Amino acid sequence: MREYVLTLCITVAVTYLLTGPVRKFAIVAGAMTEIRARDVHREVTPRLGGIAMFFGLCAGLLVADHLENLSEVFDNSNEPRALLSGAAIIWLVGVLDDKFEIDALVKLGGQLIAAGVMVMQGLTILWIPVPGYGSVSLTAWQGNLLTVALVLITINAVNFVDGLDGLAAGMVCIAAAAFFMYAYRIWYGYGLEAAAPATLFAAILMGMCLGFLPHNLPPARIFMGDSGSMLIGLVLAAGAISITGQVDPDAMNLFAGSEKAAVHQTVPVYIPLLLPLTIIAVPAADLVLAIVRRTWRGQSPFAADRGHLHHRLLEIGHSQSRAVLIMYFWCGLIAFGTLAYSVNSASMWIVLVIVGLSAVGLILLVLPRFRPKVPYWAEAFVPPRYRRRKALTEETEAAARAAASAPLPPGVNGATAIGGRARFADRDKAGSTR
Repeated sequence: MREYVLTLCITVAVTYLLTGPVRKFAIVAGAMTEIRARDVHREVTPRLGGIAMFFGLCAGLLVADHLENLSEVFDNSNEPRALLSGAAIIWLVGVLDDKFEIDALVKLGGQLIAAGVMVMQGLTILWIPVPGYGSVSLTAWQGNLLTVALVLITINAVNFVDGLDGLAAGMVCIAAAAFFMYAYRIWYGYGLEAAAPATLFAAILMGMCLGFLPHNLPPARIFMGDSGSMLIGLVLAAGAISITGQVDPDAMNLFAGSEKAAVHQTVPVYIPLLLPLTIIAVPAADLVLAIVRRTWRGQSPFAADRGHLHHRLLEIGHSQSRAVLIMYFWCGLIAFGTLAYSVNSASMWIVLVIVGLSAVGLILLVLPRFRPKVPYWAEAFVPPRYRRRKALTEETEAAARAAASAPLPPGVNGATAIGGRARFADRDKAGSTR
């Protein structure tokens, strides 16, 4: 665990320290995000934050290669090299898009090349565990096709959700933390060495996100851009592919008693949302809804709009910071709830806690539309928006502004109209307080 923590800290430090110089470079290079109708930010902000994240990835892999225990991952597996190769390709495509805004089909081609390079170097799905049956071996083309599809889905899911300050980095960090705990349990709990690469990838991914988040929290000083969102999506997909396709449930028979029992223990991660996509369930749901919505309107699935989940939270009445925290909450609930269920699927308490937290999450979603009548003596203990006096004052001021901006009828001068409107406003205020 100490070597993983050291790798994590080095990745955080490199990413954090490089983000400042990268921001200055992005400004000089003109890689700036202009303000568009669908955007939430109101200031021109530099992109290319993925440059710092990529060098954080390289630093994490370099440090891990020189540590006593983690160096065995590089000696016994080609997956770290496959990850670095695919990450370099997708990062270059993202940098070009951040600077020149290349066509969506060109980006899709770059994603296919990055996924193909990783498959060629051995990072692919070999079998799929099926509950109640056992592991199903895949042919070469089946495994390669499923691997490429998983990479594309994960990259675009993370890219689509990158719409608010700190949203994508925070959600991926939460998912990576849950994924690290799951992979670490399989690696050291069951002694399956095939889970070691996925554990390393998750630790490095957490470091990349944690190092970038301080610069990206609202109000963001720099955006990760496609060079960052596609990069962290690919790293997350690589870890999912590694632990899904490389860890053989047959090897868990010694601990679970039978192959079916071993598969049953891994069901919470493999089955609910197509393999380990459970950990990015919220971005994946946003991706599916966006494709359906745009296709229904006759638009391209890659056409940008303001229909994403975080945009809907803003339309309901949430602030940007609160919308980000709500998305964090749901991502953490799904990721860690799945993790807890995979550890002990027979515990009813875990299910009840998940259901209870889901109810809390639903209440948080509709909170802006809910304004309870708080007694006057309790107003000091609730936020200002729930205080009755403040709400009445705001309504009175809004009515006065609307009345002042209304056109005057013929024959009425301004002084008479203003005095009359003031009396009506005072009368309405007195009546409402009663």
